[in-house]
Amino acid sequence: MNKDLLKGILFVSAGAASYGVLATIVRLAYNEGYTTAEATVSQYTTGLLVMGFSVLFSAKARRAGGSGDGVAARPGPASARPGDAATEAGKSDAAGNRSYADSKSATTSKSTAAGNRSAVFRLIAGGTAYGLTGVCYYLSVRYIPVSICVILLMQAIWMGIVLDALLERKFPALNKCVAVIVILAGTLLATNAIGNFHELDLRGIIWGIGAALTYTVSLFVANRMALQMHPRQKSFWILIGGTTIILLIWSAQLFSGFQFSIFGKWGLLLALFGTILPPLLLNTGMPKTGIGLGSILISIEIPVSVGSAYLLLNEQVLAIQWAGIVLIIAAIILLNLSTFKKEIGSG
Repeated sequence: MNKDLLKGILFVSAGAASYGVLATIVRLAYNEGYTTAEATVSQYTTGLLVMGFSVLFSAKARRAGGSGDGVAARPGPASARPGDAATEAGKSDAAGNRSYADSKSATTSKSTAAGNRSAVFRLIAGGTAYGLTGVCYYLSVRYIPVSICVILLMQAIWMGIVLDALLERKFPALNKCVAVIVILAGTLLATNAIGNFHELDLRGIIWGIGAALTYTVSLFVANRMALQMHPRQKSFWILIGGTTIILLIWSAQLFSGFQFSIFGKWGLLLALFGTILPPLLLNTGMPKTGIGLGSILISIEIPVSVGSAYLLLNEQVLAIQWAGIVLIIAAIILLNLSTFKKEIGSG
């Protein structure tokens, strides 16, 4: 196997697994008496600070190493002699060309700067969906088992298909329609909805579906906006939006009995697995695996989340639930198999 591909598989798998253990960490923090406000605020503010320093130091490193902005002068014609008419005309033309080029460059720079500002504002606005996902998901974890929360969050897969269809104004392809049906069937099994739906707290289900809706928007922001921007900078601006909305939502709690001790106990761990490691690992691994294989590998998040809840929280996971998880992963493979085959063929 190609070494780069193997590295990519390891990076993407590790990134997905990081997301997978997150809900279990949140539940452990809840067990110590911490609240959703404390969990989300500590995670996002810590993550934003670390990501901000990362962007700052990487920018300084690029400047120190030379960004390659300087352009070496090209040698002129060796036959040109001072006083030669052709040479003087050439100098005049060159001066005119430089003036035009400078003017065009200045216009382009202004246009690029305006475009960058616009992209930043869109990312910050879109990042609010990322923050809302954290709030909804962690509230869901408070009321229902982690193994069911992650299944509800993964409804973002078929919601994303619906969103694409609405934006493109085109009916989804057959394989996508089949995948949606398989995901819904897998969800019924994975949540054991038929057997114990009446035992689940409705608040947890509502928050879980809310998390899936906002996660769908978050994925849209990550995959459709500011594609030319460096992934680390992009993550930073998205985090600003997410952190801002979280601070606004929990502003009252910040000044009323907020337990700042969570920063030392769980804040860094939550930030590490929720906002620091996954973007770095996924952004490093995805170019090596390609979108098709990468999207399939990301589904590792589901069994990791369920498995960690089983091992660390002693949550009961029935055979029928594992069968549902297998169906959902099969649907993800079905959705991305053709892309994976194309990437293999073109490679």
